[in-house]
Amino acid sequence: MHITMIGCGYVGLVSGACFADFGHSVTCVDSDPARIEALRGGQVPIYEPGLAELVARNVEAGRLAFTTALAPAVGAADAVFIAVGTPSRRGDGFADISHVFAAAREIAAALRGVTVVVTKSTVPVGTSDEVERIIRATNPAADVVVASNPEFLREGAAIADFKRPDRIVVGTGDARAREMMAEIYRPLFLNASPLLFASRRAAELIKYAANAFLAMKITFINEIADLCEKVGADVQDVARGIGADNRIGPKFLHAGPGFGGSCFPKDTLALVKTAQDYDTPLRLVEATVAVNDQRKRAMARRIIVAAGGSVRGKVVAVLGLTFKPNTDDIREAPALAIIRGLLDAGATVRAHDPEGMEQARVLLPEVEFCESPYEAARGASALAIVTEWDQFRALGLRQLKEAMAQAVLIDLRNIYSAREVVRHGFRYVGVGQGDHEQPPAVRLRRARRLDMTGPAAVDGAAPDHARDRRRA
Repeated sequence: MHITMIGCGYVGLVSGACFADFGHSVTCVDSDPARIEALRGGQVPIYEPGLAELVARNVEAGRLAFTTALAPAVGAADAVFIAVGTPSRRGDGFADISHVFAAAREIAAALRGVTVVVTKSTVPVGTSDEVERIIRATNPAADVVVASNPEFLREGAAIADFKRPDRIVVGTGDARAREMMAEIYRPLFLNASPLLFASRRAAELIKYAANAFLAMKITFINEIADLCEKVGADVQDVARGIGADNRIGPKFLHAGPGFGGSCFPKDTLALVKTAQDYDTPLRLVEATVAVNDQRKRAMARRIIVAAGGSVRGKVVAVLGLTFKPNTDDIREAPALAIIRGLLDAGATVRAHDPEGMEQARVLLPEVEFCESPYEAARGASALAIVTEWDQFRALGLRQLKEAMAQAVLIDLRNIYSAREVVRHGFRYVGVGQGDHEQPPAVRLRRARRLDMTGPAAVDGAAPDHARDRRRA
């Protein structure tokens, strides 16, 4: 099968490389000559575990090629996938689908023979209908079928998600398109096909509805975390308790600083705008967007309070800039809003991230970027873990404390045990579990020492240690 992928961004590159690994002949097209030249030279422009090796293997095998020449690639294709960006539009937050329509016009002029044109980009309901209208208006003689095939790839696990999907959603009512898409995805069929056929509009809405639901789940547990702090409960216990219900499930129930990335923020906002246009407002999704935006900035205030109520003139270390681990994507990352809040409060911010510093330098020129967590911690009055990279899960706490001016650790991902951190002399602040200055055993030992120096001790009557041990 000959496949042409329009767009060599995250979705286009991962999808194209995986299709090639299935054995298809894939040509990836992009309008950026520098990007194409880099890909031809073996340089993958995004960080995704395993992607560079996958691309190199399939280029070497002759199954994967890169070009800026759209017309010949489309003319030779059985299926053409549109995988261009659909960012939030400035002004109203609606999805900017101008690149999708521009690609449709170029594709239309180059079509030869029977071709299935597939919208892989995340697009609002009705976009594929407009893509078909554009193609038929531009090239009335084209023998073309337009289908929708939204992606469900998690950054950091995209290759596994593509090759072992929960489902493959295809929006089409045309028998030829169904047959073509089934053949393209045939290598994934085991005992049963993971293909889920629906109308084009339903397929487009499935993508937005799925992301909105997951975003609501994250926001829900974040609000429960706030309640836990007030009532003295641990949100991790609550999450385990409700996640054990198979109607709810444990995924996306990890309290933190809010969601970010290239999908959830823009897709929830686009869904809100679409619903408003159809006069069916989605109040739950609207609240999710508003609560998440407020939460990111609130995390900066949490750090400031933990550092003593003011960070003016103080150093704050921030570990983690990307919106999640195993990616270099900082789009809408909570760290950006948090750092901006700290800078506005007068702090000097030192930051470290395994993959995201190059991108962050452009947006945060005031920040000092460091090559290790320990360099970032040097002289800091507080250290905040914002992204749960594996490299941050086993930090040398003794080394951190020696580097810092004030031993305060704010763990916005709850990756550490409060008891362990406090044992090393830190003040520990998590999410949904309150502020831990000292474990109960330490408080009890301190109370006993106070008893030994109190009036009874002065009078010569030592405390009843047996009674204390029984109470302990």
